[in-house]
Amino acid sequence: MHALDVLGDPVRRRLVELLAQGDKAAGELTDVVRDEFGISQPAVSNHLKVLRDAGFARSMPAGSRRIYALQAERMTEAQQWVDAQVAFWLTRLDALDTELHRGRRAASEEES
Repeated sequence: MHALDVLGDPVRRRLVELLAQGDKAAGELTDVVRDEFGISQPAVSNHLKVLRDAGFARSMPAGSRRIYALQAERMTEAQQWVDAQVAFWLTRLDALDTELHRGRRAASEEES
């Protein structure tokens, strides 16, 4: 599954945001997401499983709890896609800026 497919879901994006702040217990993640999105604990668990299976998160047992941590390496795929889009649009916007300046210059020369 492509990184952006995984991150396309707002619940999973929120879980990634929470994990970017540091490792968190599954219960802590569930409490936050349940309050914000109004979904059940099993639904949050399913989203965490998707993140684990896609390589965005890992879980480690800690007694009776599970601690989740972000696997930042997987974010590289999403970042590369974003970088490519930014480069594409910056090139186009720079060309547009050049043409706008040419048009202004030509209009001012015609007025003179």
